[in-house]
Amino acid sequence: MDWNSFLPFPVEQLPFVFVVLLIGFTVHEFAHAFFADRFGDPTPRSMGRLTLNPRVHLDWLGMIFFLIIGIGWAKPVLVNRSRFKNPRLMGIIVSAAGPVSNLVLAFISLIIFYLLMKYQALDHASNGVGMAVKLFFNLMILQNIFLFILNLLPLPPLDGYRIVEDLLPTSIMMKIKAYEQWLFYAILLMFFIPPIRRVTIGPVFALQWDILDELNRVVLFIFGK
Repeated sequence: MDWNSFLPFPVEQLPFVFVVLLIGFTVHEFAHAFFADRFGDPTPRSMGRLTLNPRVHLDWLGMIFFLIIGIGWAKPVLVNRSRFKNPRLMGIIVSAAGPVSNLVLAFISLIIFYLLMKYQALDHASNGVGMAVKLFFNLMILQNIFLFILNLLPLPPLDGYRIVEDLLPTSIMMKIKAYEQWLFYAILLMFFIPPIRRVTIGPVFALQWDILDELNRVVLFIFGK
């Protein structure tokens, strides 16, 4: 059986994808915990989430789902917004911190990869090592951009939805919450029915290439061609 026809990633790339997602999920959840802690909520610290230890943030079911269907999750960081001095503003920052951390991680990975190529650091490595390093950084960049876009979608339970919660008036948000469970099903339809995906989130995820182009321009501006 050709598993590559069923999986979102080639089988031989799965170990690399696992490591990349482990890093991306860990940094993402740590960013939520870090800013919540700085803004006065001790909940993440008390639950042991203020750490870069991947085991604390990993949800095995969410990881398996990502590897076999291309979308998954980590253990969410619980936050008590009532502990913040400015719950709405600080809530937005805490929610946005996760996706933004993935974008920063993609940018840092791009810089490291660029410097490796610029200074020919892989020229004396074997073909296997060279290909492995290039694949790793390619996945680190693209998957973290993907996580950035994915988590900013204004759909529950994603970070984008939490940002919308804090932006909209309470009266409007209460009306939206009545349909929250249906919004979750909308995510499933958009991801797993190709015709719906093509006209909904497909164009949104295509923005990853525009984002990559912009990050490339910044790197070239800093270091030159």
